[in-house]
Amino acid sequence: MAIITGAGRGLGRATAEAFAREGATVILCSRTRRELHATCAAIAAAGGEAFGRVTDIASPREVRALTQLTFRRYGRLDLLINNAGVLGPRVCLADYPSRDWVRTIRINLTGTFYITQQVARIMAKQGHGSIISISSSVGRKGRAQWGAYAVAKFGVEGLMQVLADELRPFHVRALTFNPGGTRTRMRAEACPEEDPASVQPPSIPAEALVRLASCSSMDISGRAFDLHNLP
Repeated sequence: MAIITGAGRGLGRATAEAFAREGATVILCSRTRRELHATCAAIAAAGGEAFGRVTDIASPREVRALTQLTFRRYGRLDLLINNAGVLGPRVCLADYPSRDWVRTIRINLTGTFYITQQVARIMAKQGHGSIISISSSVGRKGRAQWGAYAVAKFGVEGLMQVLADELRPFHVRALTFNPGGTRTRMRAEACPEEDPASVQPPSIPAEALVRLASCSSMDISGRAFDLHNLP
C-alpha cells in the first residue's frame, strides 16, 4: 500500500506505474485532476489497482483527508514516496521574488512535512513502513540560481534524517533518493538548452525506487541514495 505524491506526470506517474506492475495498490495524489485521472486510467488498463485524489500537499486539511481516507479504506500504509514539488525561478537569490520563495518552500518542504507527519503517525502505530523523499543533487551541494528549490531540498534531506532517528524504534525507515537528470517537464523548464534525449526517461529512476522500497533493512534509514549507490 503506497501513497505517491505528484503522480500526475513525470517521475511520479512512472513510479506509480512501476509499483502497480509489481502488484502494489497505489494511492495517488496531484493538484491536477486531468493528469491524475489519466495516470489511474493507465494503471487500471494495465491490470493494476490505483486510487487517486486531488490533493494539495501544502494544505494540512487536504493531506489529513487523504491519509485518513487511505487508512480507513485499506487498514494500513506501507510506503510514502514524496515526489510532489515545483521548480521556482532560476535566478540569483539576491533577485529572488519573495512570493515565489514562499510558494516553493511551502510546497517542496512544508508540504512534504505535512504529509510525512500524517503518514509517520500511522506507520509508528503499525510498527513498520518506509518514507522515501525525492531529493536532488542541488539539495546536497548548493549551486547558483537554484534558489528556493535547492534550499527546500536541503531541508528535505534534514527532515528525513531527523525522522529516521525518531522512527527507528518503531521500525519505520526514512530516506532520500536523488534520481539524477530525468526527462520530465520540470527538467525541461530548469534546463531549456538541454537535449531531452540526453537524459534518462523517468522509468529508470522509477524502477530504482521499487528496488529501494523493497529493502527491509533498517540500515538504509537516514541515508541519501542515488542511482549509483542503491542497497
